[in-house]
Amino acid sequence: MNESELNAKLNPELQQLFDRYGRCEECNQIMTDFNWCYTCNVERFRKNFNNWTSGNRDIDKFIQETQLSAKQHFNILEWISYESFRDIKYIAKGGFGKVYRAKWKDGYIFMWDNKIQNWGRLQPNMFVALKSLNNSKNVTSAFISEITFHHNKINTFITSYIVRFYGITQEPETENYMMVLEYAERGSLRNYLDQNYSSLNWKNIIQILLDIVSGLDQIHQNELIHRDLHIGNILCFPHKIFITDMGLCKPADCNTTENIENKTYGILPYIAPEILRGQIYTKAADIYSFGIIMYEVIQGLPPYHDISHDELLAIKICQGLRPNFKIKVPQLILHLIKKCLDANPLNRPNAKEIKEILVQWKKETNSRRYIQTELTEQIKEAEEMNNNKSSNMTTPSSSLSLSYETHSEAVYTSRLLNFNNLPEPKNSHNYYKSYNNISNMEYSESLQISISRLKISNEESIE
Repeated sequence: MNESELNAKLNPELQQLFDRYGRCEECNQIMTDFNWCYTCNVERFRKNFNNWTSGNRDIDKFIQETQLSAKQHFNILEWISYESFRDIKYIAKGGFGKVYRAKWKDGYIFMWDNKIQNWGRLQPNMFVALKSLNNSKNVTSAFISEITFHHNKINTFITSYIVRFYGITQEPETENYMMVLEYAERGSLRNYLDQNYSSLNWKNIIQILLDIVSGLDQIHQNELIHRDLHIGNILCFPHKIFITDMGLCKPADCNTTENIENKTYGILPYIAPEILRGQIYTKAADIYSFGIIMYEVIQGLPPYHDISHDELLAIKICQGLRPNFKIKVPQLILHLIKKCLDANPLNRPNAKEIKEILVQWKKETNSRRYIQTELTEQIKEAEEMNNNKSSNMTTPSSSLSLSYETHSEAVYTSRLLNFNNLPEPKNSHNYYKSYNNISNMEYSESLQISISRLKISNEESIE
């Protein structure tokens, strides 16, 4: 028995790796993944360090650290020459940069190929997203440190609901750095809803929400906080929903220690009231954002799309304003949304609890044979009210059109928000009067219709 096999016998975790992946043909060490020898690959990466540079010492160090610690191929990042991309096309503007689609002629590293004595790659000419970071030619070490922290946390295992990060490149003209990311053919969840909302049923909606909260649970299980969770940061792939923009909720030239403590970055409708008042981000703040996303997926409309996203809206959110439904929503689903949007962060459920609820709801709505449960009965009742006819759990509201106009001052890109002296967060006085009150017309109109006529006043209360 060689040394590698002996160590495996003494260590159960090594034994599992040995049984699954075997030994490296070159060094005889136990491999850590399929055709991935950590020992040999570390040396291969290290020898290549002198053959490339990003031009920024902090970025070089970041990439090198991922390569020296990689136990699987998906752990690594690469410095990718801009000339490796072709057919580059602008597709969107983000809060702190622009997003492009491009073809990556090489594809990503998968394993070492002994025959060619070079890296074996998969998916040549694959589409990727290039996300530029404004002013990143002056990128701060604090920004890179945070990205490093997030990458090391998330990429220690295969994540099923987090968009893959392949490497970094640099745009020649602006000298801005660009993240090379997995490309979502269907775009953001907002784009998907605009095009497909009328064809969704409750089963689809529950699956979408389950995918999102599963990704959020992975983030929180790694003791991370997203801090900029909104529907534009949720991407649609053919069979899965993914979360993106981990750790990118501020400008690349932002000095974390000097700026982030007293400033809020994000999209106003998705930001929890306590964060608007300057408190630090918590997991519960992400849950509030998820509650807004639940509303948006079910209703189909962007939150507060018809009013200005200004200090008045921030005040009213702190005073208890929440997006109102124009359709009947099953009470169990409505109750979960309300818990996520509670003004008190301590009253909000955690991601794991929400995931468990949605898993159960998926089982109930996935049943091939109709099984009468409280949820399915409520769905049936909601459908009958929405469609004025009997329903078999089809669309949430087939009569609702998504042709809507967005207010000229409704902003759905992340930005710096700086509000002072906002009122203490509270729920409206009838928030828990009944499960239905968030969607009945008396409740929603009392908050929504008068908002444009209200004067900004911290002493104002919701009648």
